[in-house]
Amino acid sequence: MQGELHREPQYRAALAIVRALRRAGHQAFFAGGCVRDLLLDATPKDYDVATSARPDEIVAHFPKTFTVGAHFGVVLVCQMIGDAVVATEVATFRNDGAYSDGRRPDAVRFSADAREDVLRRDFTINGMLLDPLGYEATGDLAAATLDFVNGRDDLAACVVRAIGNPSLRFAEDKLRMVRAVRFAARLDFAIDPATSAAIRHRAAEIQQVSAERIRDELTRILTEGGARRGFELLYDLGLLAQVLSEVVRLRGVAQPPEFHPEGDVWTHTMLMLERLPPACPATLAWGVLLHDIGKPATFQPPKPAAPGSNERPDRIRFNGHVEVGVRIAEIILARLRFSNDDTAQVVALVWNHMRFGDILQMKQSTLKRFLRLPRFDEHLALHRLDASSAHGDLTCYDFARAQYEAEPAAELRPAPLVTGRDLIAAGYRPSPQFKPMLALAEDAQLEGTATTREQALALVRERFSLPSNSPEPQQDSPSLRRQ
Repeated sequence: MQGELHREPQYRAALAIVRALRRAGHQAFFAGGCVRDLLLDATPKDYDVATSARPDEIVAHFPKTFTVGAHFGVVLVCQMIGDAVVATEVATFRNDGAYSDGRRPDAVRFSADAREDVLRRDFTINGMLLDPLGYEATGDLAAATLDFVNGRDDLAACVVRAIGNPSLRFAEDKLRMVRAVRFAARLDFAIDPATSAAIRHRAAEIQQVSAERIRDELTRILTEGGARRGFELLYDLGLLAQVLSEVVRLRGVAQPPEFHPEGDVWTHTMLMLERLPPACPATLAWGVLLHDIGKPATFQPPKPAAPGSNERPDRIRFNGHVEVGVRIAEIILARLRFSNDDTAQVVALVWNHMRFGDILQMKQSTLKRFLRLPRFDEHLALHRLDASSAHGDLTCYDFARAQYEAEPAAELRPAPLVTGRDLIAAGYRPSPQFKPMLALAEDAQLEGTATTREQALALVRERFSLPSNSPEPQQDSPSLRRQ
């Protein structure tokens, strides 16, 4: 591990900062999640430095800095490491005052005591410090770790435990309740009973957290690994009912066993989350979570057969669940303040997820329009998860993937044979009918029944007659054809 770290630009940048601050007479350590990850023999995504140096002293030691949170003692130090610019967050040891807004301390007091800084942090596994110079000298990671909160014991026991009084830690920042779930899910750890009890007691207070912060934390649960366990923990701790009550309603909604032998809608969705690969696109993860969100509202039990009837037994139905699901998904995504682009993609995943059932019977024009949906690979991935978490039949998935991989982009979205200008030149007046006319021409082009503009226009003329007072069709000019 040590040799690999020497090659990591982020590690080298943070190590250089610690060395510079130590030379100036300050204390400086690696802090937080990077220490946890190193002790778990995992490569940290980034490195944070905690120091006794004040923000102005940090700025004075490095040529390129940004005071991203000077009030809280946080400075971003930028350095060239090889060919890359690496930004490292450097924070002054501090002791926080009251958190009246449930997110940030009203005031902070800078400190020279590393232990005092650790005691204000969230969880023991995130509360350890590392002396990287000691580690460099000895190669002994454990000996170079400063642990004032028994974080190493909790790492060994696979436990997420709040530092100090858990109720106080969650009162300071309500989002820590969801973060506890994220760490437990990603690391496959248990949550300490006292920490769990405090979350259950304060779960309703998560409503005080901004929608954006909740959205980002839920997205991390969905995409960092352990998504199923994360959402089961959110439910068990009472948090899911506060942030996504619509998802709670999936529980107990039965499905037709011939298509869903796995069980109810909640079980089906959890199986899909279990199969989500870590680092998958956030829009795919949210599409999986919400793809059947319309089923509870559209559940219809089987209709009993008439006495003496030879009718086939009816089954559970969810007529219109896609349309209802789209509306519910739009409400959820707006509430969580998703971007317009991400909203459009998640809604498209919900809207189109049932179309794979018809893919073997689609006309070529319909199929090609389906395959050219933006980010179609996410539609494919969702369907594979959907089918493999239910009946297990991947016939439609295999066909769709083969068609998608075989079709050149130019075949899926060719330059149109007929445009609005062509219709005007042919004697048609601009009107709402242009849309079906152009769709007819494109259908023929995608089906291969029209390969020239003249053939496509002939099909349009067969279906749509010219108005009686239309001018004579114009002869095409070279300049018009180029447009």
